[in-house]
Amino acid sequence: MTELNKSGAALGEPSPAGSPAPAAFLEVRDLRVHFPTDDGLVKSVDGLTFQLEKGKTLGIVGESGSGKSVTSLGIMGLHTTGQYGKRKAQVSGEIWLDGKELLSADPDEVRKLRGRDMAMIFQDPLSALHPYYTIGKQIVEAYRVHHSVDKKTARKRAVEMLDRVGIPQPDKRVDSYPHEFSGGMRQRAMIAMSLVNNPELLIADEPTTALDVTVQAQILDLIRDLQKEFGSAVIVITHDLGVVAELADDILVMYGGRCVERGPAEKVFYEPRHPYTWGLLGSMPRLDRDQTDRLIPVKGSPPSLINIPSGCAFNPRCPYADVPKDDVTRTVRPELQEVGSRHWAACHMSQEQRERIWTEEIAPKL
Repeated sequence: MTELNKSGAALGEPSPAGSPAPAAFLEVRDLRVHFPTDDGLVKSVDGLTFQLEKGKTLGIVGESGSGKSVTSLGIMGLHTTGQYGKRKAQVSGEIWLDGKELLSADPDEVRKLRGRDMAMIFQDPLSALHPYYTIGKQIVEAYRVHHSVDKKTARKRAVEMLDRVGIPQPDKRVDSYPHEFSGGMRQRAMIAMSLVNNPELLIADEPTTALDVTVQAQILDLIRDLQKEFGSAVIVITHDLGVVAELADDILVMYGGRCVERGPAEKVFYEPRHPYTWGLLGSMPRLDRDQTDRLIPVKGSPPSLINIPSGCAFNPRCPYADVPKDDVTRTVRPELQEVGSRHWAACHMSQEQRERIWTEEIAPKL
């Protein structure tokens, strides 16, 4: 008998939109974030559903323009508070955080949650940090917004957090400005600010972008250690599969604003069931085995989010678009189907066809 969660869905399976509050700490249901423009409607996120438990890490991967960062901003409630030109983003669906529905909540309530219950490490700390204020002052402000403490107590907390993320001489560097920090130190300061209120949900948007390899490893180790300490749910957004291999318990692959594959990390890496995931894996360097052939890039370019191809959005770039009969890949959009335990993929090929292609053609080349 299938075990059900509070929303009536099988455990691990996304709950349908409009159902009661879920058992999962974070549940996103049928999230859509569209931006009206003069050229048409940009469907940045077009029906995304997933769950995340406390203490677990979800890696969201995909090429630039697949909707990863827009998803994170939607969860943080930043699309509904900002204006894009003269038009506001169109956001629909449901986002449940610890039993609270965020999209229908009062903006002031969401603002109180932001920074306290959920926090975000932005992609570029140099632009996310204010250049006119010291690092310490910005961390102090983030702490005092949610705690009734004096400046001295808040400053002590800021120094403590800078020390915890590995900033040398934190009692002195707390008075430094962002431009006086290196790229890796700015990212550490950003992490300190994000974690100063012990949030239960941490979203890291490309946390290792523009950092050298050794600093990348340090930042990933830091996020992992801090997650263990705080027990937070973590979402890591990246185009680098090596990053999610280090951190993620589950992986969600996005393409054209939708999820094309989702499952446990070991399943997505070793038993992937979508051609786009095969392409991402084929373009990733490997250090755990001899690599004699050149890397195989995914041919073509990501689709325009204004004019997404009909049928399967990946069909113009898919080497196997003609495997299913009746031209179904170009006319019918595939839905996520369970292909294994807690493992879903959206592809028109049959399970047998995908297993055969992966085993005989793809896996031997990786």
